[in-house]
Amino acid sequence: MSTAASERPDGPLIPQPANNPEDLRAAIAQIMPKALAKFDADRSEALQEARRTGNAGPMRQLVSLWAVHVAVARFPDRAARLRELEDIAASTDSLDEARAVASEIGRILDQASDDAGISRGSATR
Repeated sequence: MSTAASERPDGPLIPQPANNPEDLRAAIAQIMPKALAKFDADRSEALQEARRTGNAGPMRQLVSLWAVHVAVARFPDRAARLRELEDIAASTDSLDEARAVASEIGRILDQASDDAGISRGSATR
């Protein structure tokens, strides 16, 4: 019998959703509901820009960015470590510490991008 994702202490809370706005929104509502308003605002902005320009790029960027956010949030320990590193980065005066923190943040985001099936660089704005 397989164990549900949320029952494994070191596993993901949910499976990685498909990379489309509807599935990402459902995942966000489930595992990071406080981010739902931001996602909806970003989605509205991307949709307006896509309509204005006739280019799907803004929607692709939205999906890539939020797929990585979800990929991080699926693992509570990963999400907590990323928040901790962001706090350290914001307060350190040490160049060596800043480099080490940036490197670890990069590894976390690389793993999340891999989990989400997003190629490097496509999740940036």
